[in-house]
Amino acid sequence: MAFRNIVPLSLDSPTHAVCVLGMEIFLDISGCAPRACESFSVDASLGVVVRVCGADPVESREKSAAPRWPLSRPTDVLVAMTSPNFAEDEGKVMIFYHQPDEDAPMATAVLHLTGIELSLDVDIYRSGRFEAADKQAKKTWVWGPGGWGAILLVNCSPSVSGQPVDKSKVFSSEEVKSLSQMVLKVQGPSCITKNYRVVLHTSKEESEKARVYRPQNDGSMTFELILGPEQHAYTLAPQWDEVKGTLRETFYVEALEFPSASFSGLISFSASLVEESQDPLVPEAVLCKDTVLFRVAPCIFVPSTQMPLEVYLCRELQVQGFVSTVTELSERSNSQVASVYEDPNRLGRWLQDEMAFCYTQAPHKTVSLVLDTPRVAKLDDFPMKYSLSPGVGYLTLHTQDHTVASIDVVGKLMVSPPVKAQGREYPLGRVLIGSSFYPSKDSRNVSRSLQDFLRAQQVQAPVELFSDWLMTGHACEFMRFIPAQYKVEGKKDFRLLLASPSSCYKLFKERQKEGYGDAMLFEGLRKDQLLSNGREAITINQLLADEKMRKQNDYAEKCIHLNRGILKRELGLQEEDIIPVPQLFCLEHIANAPPSEQTKKLYARPYFPDLLEMVVMGLNLGIPKPFGPRINGTCCLEERICQLLEPLGFQCTFIDDFDCYLTEIGDFCSCANIRRVPFAFKWWGMVP
Repeated sequence: MAFRNIVPLSLDSPTHAVCVLGMEIFLDISGCAPRACESFSVDASLGVVVRVCGADPVESREKSAAPRWPLSRPTDVLVAMTSPNFAEDEGKVMIFYHQPDEDAPMATAVLHLTGIELSLDVDIYRSGRFEAADKQAKKTWVWGPGGWGAILLVNCSPSVSGQPVDKSKVFSSEEVKSLSQMVLKVQGPSCITKNYRVVLHTSKEESEKARVYRPQNDGSMTFELILGPEQHAYTLAPQWDEVKGTLRETFYVEALEFPSASFSGLISFSASLVEESQDPLVPEAVLCKDTVLFRVAPCIFVPSTQMPLEVYLCRELQVQGFVSTVTELSERSNSQVASVYEDPNRLGRWLQDEMAFCYTQAPHKTVSLVLDTPRVAKLDDFPMKYSLSPGVGYLTLHTQDHTVASIDVVGKLMVSPPVKAQGREYPLGRVLIGSSFYPSKDSRNVSRSLQDFLRAQQVQAPVELFSDWLMTGHACEFMRFIPAQYKVEGKKDFRLLLASPSSCYKLFKERQKEGYGDAMLFEGLRKDQLLSNGREAITINQLLADEKMRKQNDYAEKCIHLNRGILKRELGLQEEDIIPVPQLFCLEHIANAPPSEQTKKLYARPYFPDLLEMVVMGLNLGIPKPFGPRINGTCCLEERICQLLEPLGFQCTFIDDFDCYLTEIGDFCSCANIRRVPFAFKWWGMVP
């Protein structure tokens, strides 16, 4: 009994057909119609729905009589069933053919139907229910508050990152919670269904992006891998309920990679019901197919304005003061300090450059993860991977490496808090990408692969900033977002700190006029510390008289002002949202570069420890001690920072560890990484 889209009717004997729920059968009502008949009427049993299209019913002498349709016009009769059958031929359709001016039909064609259901269901409404009345909705994915579509999480387990997966795998109960479910249901009379097999399949390209597991029936947590790389189709072994003629299976699905330039993030799976052929000369026939569509959840970056959950620190002798202070700050912020690990290779200074804490989210689970973009070869197997708290994932994203003073580091990427700009809302903020803004032989940009990755996530539309003027190329050296203590309607719930050489010069001029021109920067530091940084103790008078330094900071001010305009436009900021922070820069050649990679171009580097490179832990700020001029026993730079921030509710702690500023180590922020609270807003509720 083969399925036919168009079923021809017969007046000699009843016709039999299988009708799959959700599909319609076209009846050929003209093929067997007697020549003397000009119209027809239709009657159907309970559970059978008939639609007549293409013509209006003809007038009947009896108002209560069933409507008749003309045979002279092209007319489509479509038949569907509302529920599967438990016995063969439970559905019935009768076509009555009528002569003109005759009430009784001249002839009758009978069609017996057997209803079969094939349904592949996912959580398209993100409610934990696996039923969808609209089969077409399962094949689409819609963003926004009224949207729908199932979601997949990427497997970010540190233990399996980059490792091949066996055909049989034992999952923990927590790992199973990260998997998305896909429910297959086939129902119909056993005498019919036993002649069919079910094939679960996807395209070869999509099979490389996800894995589908089938739980074993032995009560264990062992799962069989049935779809994935190099396996894009799987035939289910028949396990029909012979009494009810049903098959019901739950599969578990995980994604293998985040969206990218070559991967839209959409993955579809289909179940096909295939009729076995009893004749070797006749191929098997597909009775029906049902398809579902998943979207892989994006990788979401978290701004410094979100509250901290965990602080990861690198233990080196040079940063013990930093470790102790950050530990104290975390206690004030009610966040946990993760296990402080030893790094015998002393590469922990690149901890924040190398990796960033992100998260990914589905309706059933939120997963924090470390996104690692290997830049230093020896960090391929970094100790932090083994120091992560349970439930925190780890994923490697390979990008182009710019070798020296790389601008291409995911850990230094900044993301804004939620903003509204130019009539659009960005409820998850916007990622800020460093750039050179114009091509030259010395220009540096974030690699195309990383840019494409960030744009492919779709939920944090990137903003390009000019950062190539800095030696490191990292925008975090001249800007920082901090949370506002109180939320005021109509105002931002954060502030943007921007480095301001002009405000620093203004402060020093004020102190000079007050008679403190002989106060010294870097007072109290050892000569070897200053020498390692190319610095020397200098008075306010000497600094203000240095025209070379003034011109270099005029250049830095222009670069910052350019970015200020971009940030105001792209993030919808007002001047009241921006706080200028006194900071000076100097221009130097790239440090530690091999001769083949040296350039004549000078890049900006903070003249004194960068006040913008602060650790933000709620209202507790860990700020590099700038070693500015001490006036009446107080550093005037520290005093000005406190005047700017403490009235807003912040508590400023200055970290006295100048060794972190050494070129060999980098700024101390690179020795720590913070896992923060994810956004309350669900990413699928926005419109990219």
